Amino acid sequence: MAIYTSKKANVFAESVIRDMTRQFQARMNANPGKAGVNLAQGFPDFAAPASMKEAACQAIRDDINQYAITWGTKNIRQAIADKTERHYGHRPDTETEMTVTCGTTEAMMATMMALVDPGDEVIVFEPFYENYGPDAILSGAEPKFVRLYEPDWHFDREELADAFNNKTRAIIINNPSNPTGKVFTRDELSFIAELCQKWDVVAITDEIYEHMLYDSRAHIRMADLEGMRERTVTISGISKTYSATGWRVGWVIAPAQATGAIRKVHDFLTVGAAAPLQEAAAHALAYPESYYTDLTALYTAKRDTLMPVLEEVGFQVYPTQGAYYIMTDASDLMAKTGHDTDIAFARWLIDEVGIATVPGSSFYRNKADGRTKIRFCYCKKPETLELAAHLLREGLGKL
Repeated sequence: MAIYTSKKANVFAESVIRDMTRQFQARMNANPGKAGVNLAQGFPDFAAPASMKEAACQAIRDDINQYAITWGTKNIRQAIADKTERHYGHRPDTETEMTVTCGTTEAMMATMMALVDPGDEVIVFEPFYENYGPDAILSGAEPKFVRLYEPDWHFDREELADAFNNKTRAIIINNPSNPTGKVFTRDELSFIAELCQKWDVVAITDEIYEHMLYDSRAHIRMADLEGMRERTVTISGISKTYSATGWRVGWVIAPAQATGAIRKVHDFLTVGAAAPLQEAAAHALAYPESYYTDLTALYTAKRDTLMPVLEEVGFQVYPTQGAYYIMTDASDLMAKTGHDTDIAFARWLIDEVGIATVPGSSFYRNKADGRTKIRFCYCKKPETLELAAHLLREGLGKL
């Protein structure tokens, strides 16, 4: 007997990013001993901070192993407030403006379900992180896409203004951005803020890469712009900054009324994030400023290792301003290898070169817009990036 599946679930596909990891792993399993590097999925292959891991172990030994307060332990909420105040000069209320979630993925879903109704419209910049469209659809809303234009990933102000209307409920801003590495400027954010205030729209900002910025750029929070704190939901977490993508600890900072709704949805989605890992995250959030300075230097070096290699072997590389991704155009290489789609070329890279990437079409509503684009991530150990460089030169350098 065939089981009925919902219309909303049939609107979108499985994650392309995670599928590329599965394809890569299948290739490695079928060819034991053959070299390969996964530059598709954005998780580090190096260790998380030792003291954070020890704090998790200690919390488990101390038997902090039962349900925590649904919206987060007192310690982690205090640590989030402390860190926010240190870095941005504003202290959110730990009792009324904060929700700890099972990663930023759940944070975004809980926020959308709490603040968006069926029939509403949600503006999403494209290329976009692949979760945002399905998040809107699962909330019953219609995503409206506004293009970011290469090479600097700017948006057209008239196009953005035209996207706002009386049905617009929210706009999602990923800053710094996955997949492009774009960092929104104060001028750009101010323009968006004016539109949000004009149309009574909520800005939902995914700031998970807030500490990965290059070339002396600063992270500007939408919530800190005049008139925006009361209409901004700020999402972040420990996955990227503290190299613990598997822990699934994130948080939402929002005005009290929004937080009340988000907490209710969060409660029935997941009940709460892992209690001992919340204690360890609270420990990490207290790291000194030197931790973040070192993080910037670490990722700048990784970016500057991979980017010139990609250019050398024939990719057109778009500048990366933040996060840990490099977006490229592979038109020339696709022509040389006889591939007419990014998906076919990405599969060839896995099979023949040993490098897993993400086909760019997965970041666009109209797949043809990303047909020649390929995304790389570089959150890897130096030796991993060295191997990737070797494989790229061997597989593509002589075409």
